[in-house]
Amino acid sequence: MANSIVETQMKDVQQFLSSAVVIFEDFLNETTLSALLEEKQGDKDYYKSILTNLRKLLVYCEEGHDACRIILMSDQFQRGAAEKTLYRLYHHCIEEFFAPRSDSWYENSRSAYTGKNSIRFHKEVPDSVSNLFKGLESDFQKIREELEYYETDYRTKMMQSK
Repeated sequence: MANSIVETQMKDVQQFLSSAVVIFEDFLNETTLSALLEEKQGDKDYYKSILTNLRKLLVYCEEGHDACRIILMSDQFQRGAAEKTLYRLYHHCIEEFFAPRSDSWYENSRSAYTGKNSIRFHKEVPDSVSNLFKGLESDFQKIREELEYYETDYRTKMMQSK
């Protein structure tokens, strides 16, 4: 029974990542630094950092999608590998979406109480960037809530094994 739950979550995450990859690819294939500056004059280096982080997110999502596909295609479902993969996806994709290491944007934790989007930028950004995040945030939040279990469960298992 537990295997089927993990397997279902793996399938959901794979579908989510597939969709996220398409959205990130479309945005990055159509958007240049020059186009962002034309859309809204702003800090060129800041716009570069946003594009760089979006590329990283795209790579993380592609790698995660591939990992899900490989696990789901195996002859026998490997629950341990799936759980470890979901844990890694939580950190590489979800956490990086809400709080990238480079700090190009951040999550306003109070937004959950206001019903507004939680991603905040340190400086003004073009509407295309803002709309990208608004369009993705609810799906990332949904998957985050599903995968938070693996964050705590994996840490607990690691502590117990010491």
